[in-house]
Amino acid sequence: MNVHMLLEQAAQHLRQRGQQYDQPEGERSMGRTVRAFNAVTGHTLTEAEGWLLMALLKMVRDRQRDKPHQDSCEDMVAYAALYGESRLGEVV
Repeated sequence: MNVHMLLEQAAQHLRQRGQQYDQPEGERSMGRTVRAFNAVTGHTLTEAEGWLLMALLKMVRDRQRDKPHQDSCEDMVAYAALYGESRLGEVV
């Protein structure tokens, strides 16, 4: 698998999961997730930090195996893109 194929697979995952779980424009569950987490814990996790956590989770899951785990790698790329979108959208 080359970089372009990996990016396309990640984009396809985002489209599919957006349709399955969230909105037609794609994955948009992290904002609600971090608001709920913050309400329960008293923390102030941002949406971008939520995506960062998910990307790290996928990296750890992949590294726990001897061989690469394709789904974890594809998801990590998708989460990195969501992190970038969220981070760049933060008001400073």
